[in-house]
Amino acid sequence: MRIASLVPSATEMLFALGVGEAVVAVTHECDWPVAAQTLPKLTRSVFAGDPVTDPAAIDARVRELVAAGQPLYELDGELLERLAVDLIVSQQLCAVCAVSHPEVCEVAAGLACKPEVLALDPTGLDEVFDQALELGERCGAPSAGRQLRASLAARVGAIAAAVASAPERPAVVALEWLDPPFLGGHWVPEMIERAGGRDPLGRAGERSRTADWEEIAAAEPEIVVVMPCGLYLDQAHAAAERFAANLAAIGADRYVAVDAAASFSRPGPRLADGVELLGHLIHPTLVPAPNPGRGQLRHRPIGLG
Repeated sequence: MRIASLVPSATEMLFALGVGEAVVAVTHECDWPVAAQTLPKLTRSVFAGDPVTDPAAIDARVRELVAAGQPLYELDGELLERLAVDLIVSQQLCAVCAVSHPEVCEVAAGLACKPEVLALDPTGLDEVFDQALELGERCGAPSAGRQLRASLAARVGAIAAAVASAPERPAVVALEWLDPPFLGGHWVPEMIERAGGRDPLGRAGERSRTADWEEIAAAEPEIVVVMPCGLYLDQAHAAAERFAANLAAIGADRYVAVDAAASFSRPGPRLADGVELLGHLIHPTLVPAPNPGRGQLRHRPIGLG
């Protein structure tokens, strides 16, 4: 089987299943595992080479393009044709995260190889892990799918068990963007819950929504986790420093920037890493710090004063 992955989280799941050798092309954002970085790239962002880095400007331009029905990504149909893929893994959960599913289906329909198109659209943590079962079946590795699903569930279950004895569940707010502020959605509130916290603003399984700084402060969070969607640790920390005054006005006890791209934004196997990290951040005496050998440094305290 020859697989094209148009979603970074799917790429991660495929490699975690042990079928990475079947993946023949990925997106320009697929950077994990390292082996995926050398594969042909099927997509390109329309913002490639764009110097705009202001969060508000980025948000405005994305909204403008989406409202106009303009694509945010370009898909290389000619490369897909040459690669003669059997399966294309896509998504239609987020309009700004990847090539749109309708466009993928339209391109696939015109290919001589007539590949199957599979859309993965989980909204909750268990649904994310269930993708291991679905991809395992589609790729001829059902046993690997079951083993991976069980392993991810066991890791999250271990964190939930470790924090079960905590005398209280601190209020934790996750910010997926800072200008405007976006509250953590989909699987993020559930990750906070499994890690022994409570999210007073986010709703599990629902899309991330905008909020104003006053609403966030009124929720009186004890911990604020800055996880700008798709950004890495250094970028998240820089964004937090830029909005230090807004964050400080919330009045939380602790502020932390995390590597969202690695452990929070992508609905793949590394969400288990995110739960383990949150468990330590929320209950450091009950959950040890994640093994640094598992990857790069994934969190950094934010100093606001």
